[in-house]
Amino acid sequence: MDIRQLNALVAVVDHGTFSAAASALHTVQSNVSTHILRLERELNVSLIDRTSGTLTEEGVLVVERARRIQTELEAIALDVTALHSEVSGVVKLGLIGTTGRWLSPKLLDSINESHPKVTIQIVDATTSNLIPLVVQGNVDGAVVNLPISHPDIVIEPLFEEEPMLVAPENHPLANFDKILPEHLAAYPLLLNPKGVPFRDSLDQDLAKENITLTAKAEVDGMRLLASLAADGFGAAVLPATAAQGSEKWKRIPLPGFTRRVVGFAINRRVPLSATARAVRHALKETIGDHGSRQDGIFMAG
Repeated sequence: MDIRQLNALVAVVDHGTFSAAASALHTVQSNVSTHILRLERELNVSLIDRTSGTLTEEGVLVVERARRIQTELEAIALDVTALHSEVSGVVKLGLIGTTGRWLSPKLLDSINESHPKVTIQIVDATTSNLIPLVVQGNVDGAVVNLPISHPDIVIEPLFEEEPMLVAPENHPLANFDKILPEHLAAYPLLLNPKGVPFRDSLDQDLAKENITLTAKAEVDGMRLLASLAADGFGAAVLPATAAQGSEKWKRIPLPGFTRRVVGFAINRRVPLSATARAVRHALKETIGDHGSRQDGIFMAG
């Protein structure tokens, strides 16, 4: 098995066609086809369905491991360089939007000051979209909403945040200074879909009071929920980091509700490079220095 064969297979997946993969690898299409054919012969399986152009079940497995191998090869060079010179390289970091909104500018400033030769590429996405990227090796690590249960993921809690109700100024719930469970049940709300950890935690808390929420809209994205509330579409239940700012709404605490936990997710099977470890260290320091200054944010014990 040759690394060029694995690179060819991954390139076809990433770029969609054999010709596009050849262009990305600065070679000709026949070389890409030959590499993949030799890999298929060695494994005695078909990796790409030539009719549909999609991966076979075996192809999905090989690509997943090939990405890990690519990441490890990149980490070897970064680690060796870090032993003899300044830490450098590119780190791909996933960030949920609510946390990224306040964390990313401070983190980038910190990295620019402490490790000027390190470049951070930020992927802004929801937790449900970031976890597969961590598993596949497409990001080095990701700041995500917990809990997460995946055999290939290691989680390190970073901070906790209280849930808040945000209500437009003309909404009936804006008349309250303290929200009780029965108040939430009285009006349709802007919510995450069921299956999103924040929504599930909220439902579990309310189930203890035999209360079920009614959704005016369900959106898998905290920033969009916040935007809808700010535009006056309705009241929303959000984690504290999504309810910051000077939007035209009233922020009302939800006492007694379970806090959302935000953590750092990495791939259990792929050790972090020296460059990625430097970014993780800067990430934790930045959260420690600035996180508790955010209203409703508490550092993880």
